[in-house]
Amino acid sequence: MSDHYYTQKPTAAHDLHTIEESLRGRKFTFVTDAGVFSKKGVDYGSKVLIEALELPEDARVLDVGCGYGPMGLAAATLVPQGHVTMVDINERAVELAKLNASRNHIANVEIKQSDRLSEVMDHRYDIVITNPPIRAGKEVVHSIFEQAYEVLNPGGSLWIVIQKKQGAPSAFAKLESLFSKVKELGKDKGYRVIKAEK
Repeated sequence: MSDHYYTQKPTAAHDLHTIEESLRGRKFTFVTDAGVFSKKGVDYGSKVLIEALELPEDARVLDVGCGYGPMGLAAATLVPQGHVTMVDINERAVELAKLNASRNHIANVEIKQSDRLSEVMDHRYDIVITNPPIRAGKEVVHSIFEQAYEVLNPGGSLWIVIQKKQGAPSAFAKLESLFSKVKELGKDKGYRVIKAEK
């Protein structure tokens, strides 16, 4: 079986590409590779979430499952006085995200390898964003929601994007069991943006 993006050490042969994307009115250049999520271009769901984000300029943000970096790096440009921590289980994705941060001259980020939020559980954040790894299974996705709740400051929020057919109703129910306020902020081509407030 070939590995997929939710793998610590992808074994797929390297296949480096450079892509250009415009996110929140800014042009980004990303280097992508085989063995990482959405290597041919920024995933539509990630774009929907990036466009929906409302971030205070000094927010401390955590991007869970950052891949090669589009969501976290776009978020970092929205919080010039803040900071973004980006984590991914995939070693190759983490290296690409670091490379892409420097290529796009974005310094207010820290990028580390982490299985879900294991490496950042002792930190606190104002906002957690994730395009959850649906293919890793419901148990993994729901544990990301639980850990996100733990690391959020009171009044903080978790923003997720998920397709209806990939479990949006069960994700919504799980979030409602954890957070005091959960609302759908919008939908686009079957993708739902959900914000859960602590």
